[in-house]
Amino acid sequence: MKSRLNNLLIILLVFGFVISFSVIGAAIEVGEVPQDVEDQFIYEPEGVEVESWVQGLEIPWQLIFLPESDRALVTERPGQIRLIENGELRSDVYADIDAAHYGEGGLMGVDYHPDFPDEPYLYIMYTYQNEAGDYFNRISRLTDYGDYAGDEEVILDEIPAGQNHNGGRLKFGPDDKLYATTGDIWQRDLAQDLDSLAGKILRLNPDGSIPEDNPFEDSYVYSLGHRNPQGLAWNGEGTLFISDHGPSGESGLQAKDMVKVIKPGGNYGWPERIGYFGDGEYLDPIVMWSEAVPPSGAEFVDGDLFIATLRSRALVKISLEEYDRYEYNVNSIERWFAEGSSAGRYGRLRDVNRGPDGDLYILTSNRDGRGSPLSGDDQIYRVIID
Repeated sequence: MKSRLNNLLIILLVFGFVISFSVIGAAIEVGEVPQDVEDQFIYEPEGVEVESWVQGLEIPWQLIFLPESDRALVTERPGQIRLIENGELRSDVYADIDAAHYGEGGLMGVDYHPDFPDEPYLYIMYTYQNEAGDYFNRISRLTDYGDYAGDEEVILDEIPAGQNHNGGRLKFGPDDKLYATTGDIWQRDLAQDLDSLAGKILRLNPDGSIPEDNPFEDSYVYSLGHRNPQGLAWNGEGTLFISDHGPSGESGLQAKDMVKVIKPGGNYGWPERIGYFGDGEYLDPIVMWSEAVPPSGAEFVDGDLFIATLRSRALVKISLEEYDRYEYNVNSIERWFAEGSSAGRYGRLRDVNRGPDGDLYILTSNRDGRGSPLSGDDQIYRVIID
């Protein structure tokens, strides 16, 4: 009898878990793929040369080129900022940040003040653990002293963090405001909660205050309804585009990684909807993939959007045509250096940045536990386009 009762209890517990999971993982409406073109795989793009620029990095995340100098900085997720001077990686660490390299977290985004070097500030976003053992992300600024940076000042704290879906990209926009991407930290309902900074695009003044013209009163939130955005890029007209990771199991869904055009105050639907619906209830993506990509750092070059991708191991080039404000046709999608949906020459790519020489620089992420390191990894490649 005792054994039967125990078995019944186990069944009830399992059944209760299934019901609970079903409620937590409520169905997500899935729309159509918005683009009318199929991806083209181009293993060796014509007129493109690639060379290794810097090797021996530890899980690099974001690269920037400092103005009026021969210096570049790259963040490493365990907590170091590395200085590259005249194309050579300095052996000494430029800045050592007390970051918690936890899951997908750690030291992530970096950018410089719009008036650098007159305002010698660098901005970083990283994960940390407080005294109670809880994880958060924060945005800080450092002062550049040439060979090193210090004097950290936290300007936005207690951004939700988790083992997955941390966002983490930082970039100043053409309006001289600082933009940051945040993930839903696997608590997807936070993406629709305006009282939470999770699952959002944030917009800050350089001193960390809230811009008066932000779309929501007394709020850092610039747009909402995102899952795990990791790319920020502005085209020549000053329109913001982001890349966002699609589901990896929620409601049984996979893939559906996206590219979105961002309107101030726009709601992009996660986790209520994903994909193109066209009914105006939420804003639609302009690209959604049926197979897992997922997209990370992004950069515009001569009107084309380049995106570094992880699982698909490709540098994606998207050709766009604007037909109305915030409305774009996708003319073509090319996956450079790839001969299949997950077969790329350089492995996982985390970031892409245009250098002062006009060339593109891409960061590999093959030592993050999810890739297969190649000789010299992780590294930065220089992509020279004729």
